[in-house]
Amino acid sequence: MFPIRDHNPSGRTPFVTYALIALNVGIFIAYWPLFADERALNSFFYNWAMIPAKVTQTGAYSGLLTSMFLHGGVMHLAGNMLFLWIFGDNMEDRMGHLPYLAFYLGTGIAAGLAQILGGPGSMVPTVGASGAIAGVMGGYLLLFPKARVDILLIFFVFFRVITIPAAIMLALWFVFQIVAGLGSNSEMGGIAYWAHAGGFVAGAILTLPVFLRLGGPRFWHETHGTPPHPKTDYRLRRSSIPTVRRRR
Repeated sequence: MFPIRDHNPSGRTPFVTYALIALNVGIFIAYWPLFADERALNSFFYNWAMIPAKVTQTGAYSGLLTSMFLHGGVMHLAGNMLFLWIFGDNMEDRMGHLPYLAFYLGTGIAAGLAQILGGPGSMVPTVGASGAIAGVMGGYLLLFPKARVDILLIFFVFFRVITIPAAIMLALWFVFQIVAGLGSNSEMGGIAYWAHAGGFVAGAILTLPVFLRLGGPRFWHETHGTPPHPKTDYRLRRSSIPTVRRRR
């Protein structure tokens, strides 16, 4: 099950999302030659990735930030950027450019901390933007639970695209991270499931102020949990503002 697009047009150009994608791609291209030298690549990741044991034992917190812009391969990068492309523009549209950037970085750091809690003594380097993107997905679930998402289903040689509500796709994704995380070994390489789960929860929590500013449950009532139509989006935004003011 792999999302390929959502039916949720944004009302403004997502400059920060575009910049994050460009930055991730640019950084990956810059250290791409290191993949030909395993020792050099391992040394690079040791210095710039997030290593739980280095954080807990030496206080090397910088990796919580720098690791968000590193990837372990082309497919790792492509998958993360696709998810960011699908879900990031709508979150940036609702939050605004700079708040969205702070949100993205904050959820990425929270994801790294969650991974540390899952294995504080692990020396396995953690890289990837997926923790921060999981935060974007957690916020998306809160704001657009009924947005339609196209999913690519792959079963051996059979391929099919189906459209399901975002709530179903995101909830299944989150449950899978928890289940897989419980069965994972922090001392082994692989997917950072706890970073994904932690980022997702952090994203939902940090999106609560935006959700309440838009009217809370009233926002769901106005939009029925679906993206507002571009022609009516402006009226919906204006109608939600006096609702919040009256509550104050």
